[in-house]
Amino acid sequence: MYINTSNQEKMDLGFGNYTCNWGLHVAGLYETEEERDQLIFEYLKTGFLNKESLLYIPTERSEPDFREKFAKHCPDCTKLLDSEKLSLYSARQLYYPNGVFTPWDMEESLNLFFEEKQKSGKEYVRAIAEMVWTLDVIPGIENLMVYESRLNYFVKNKPLASLCLYNLSKFNGATIMEVLRTHPYTISKGIFTQNPYYQEPDVWLKTNAPEFSGK
Repeated sequence: MYINTSNQEKMDLGFGNYTCNWGLHVAGLYETEEERDQLIFEYLKTGFLNKESLLYIPTERSEPDFREKFAKHCPDCTKLLDSEKLSLYSARQLYYPNGVFTPWDMEESLNLFFEEKQKSGKEYVRAIAEMVWTLDVIPGIENLMVYESRLNYFVKNKPLASLCLYNLSKFNGATIMEVLRTHPYTISKGIFTQNPYYQEPDVWLKTNAPEFSGK
């Protein structure tokens, strides 16, 4: 099923036979390890088969666990695990390397990664992150949804897709509601859909964090 998500080229999400367009920001909502892994493995497998660059931030599992289980899920993908096409980062490495989370530093880190991938020409980048790291006591983490809202500015017009995974059994309802307000699309129980609760960043930021408004 095709869902028009932007004016960019089409992309295959890798699950549910869904296709959409690049420049994508999605909230992946799940409750079980099986749901989580189905999203992660199929999303990355499809990117590998399409020769895209992949970025994965595991949190609920170790890197060795991911390597072992992904190899079983996709035996043809084993050569990906040690290739430059796959970048594995810890949450701290990417989101708060200096011990403090700020939306500005996070945008800079993501931009540096993205620009590095574009040095040899247009490269499609497929990112996926497990967000339970945000439940830790990290200075500045109260601005997480500022980053999530501003990420909609960042992905626009870029050959980039970002899938943020939220475990419904660990996040409270108020947080999930803010996740819905900052992600234009969701994937849950195998269903990919436009999110009716989403607010454009100009609106959400003006209401909730005006000091972070503006592209």
